[in-house]
Amino acid sequence: MSESFTPTVRSKARRKPDRAAYDEASVYAILDAAVLCHVGYVLDGEPFVTPTTFWRQGRKLYWHGSAAGRMIRAQGAGLPVCVTVTHMDGLVLARSGLAHSMNYRSVMAFGTARMVEGLEARRAAMSAFIDRLYPNRSAELRPALDNEIKLIGLVEMTIEEASAKVRAGGVNRLASDEAWSAWSGVVPITTVLGARQADAVQSAGAAPSPSLGLYLEGARLDAVLTAAASAA
Repeated sequence: MSESFTPTVRSKARRKPDRAAYDEASVYAILDAAVLCHVGYVLDGEPFVTPTTFWRQGRKLYWHGSAAGRMIRAQGAGLPVCVTVTHMDGLVLARSGLAHSMNYRSVMAFGTARMVEGLEARRAAMSAFIDRLYPNRSAELRPALDNEIKLIGLVEMTIEEASAKVRAGGVNRLASDEAWSAWSGVVPITTVLGARQADAVQSAGAAPSPSLGLYLEGARLDAVLTAAASAA
């Protein structure tokens, strides 16, 4: 069975608690279907929310930026952070404004950020990020030079608490809406991959690398990322 995160005051859903889940399987499924997150933190008494790419290994989340960047240096010093991920799956239209809604999947994860130290640890983590998106691609690439790794600031956060929240389904029908004729229903939303475009100089006429096998035209991005995470 999947283990669960124990909700506290900061992570327990108050509104629509029936949509919330705290088990690892629910949380990880939403995280692994995404590559973009928002990291919230307080620095010098001011709130910040920074969008960045991320990846997960077990109960740890990773993200990176410039080693000289203020965000990375501040977070890596041990800041409490909240990492959020959201998928927008559909617009829900009803016959009254109050009943309009949205289908979504979201996660809030809490923990303390810390810097990943050492060239080899950072090198291994960045290879893991590449392989998480494109299975086994790191083996196809030129190895990163030490001076390239030194430019990267890499942060990890062990998930201490997390909650998932999902809204799926159709329209909330209100009895007072039945006399109205406005169209009601759901407009699904998906992000779909386009055709791969080879670099005109380096890869003109070349077949895509095996690591791009999941990235087919028309495939759903969240499905591809989920499959890539399982293969990593």
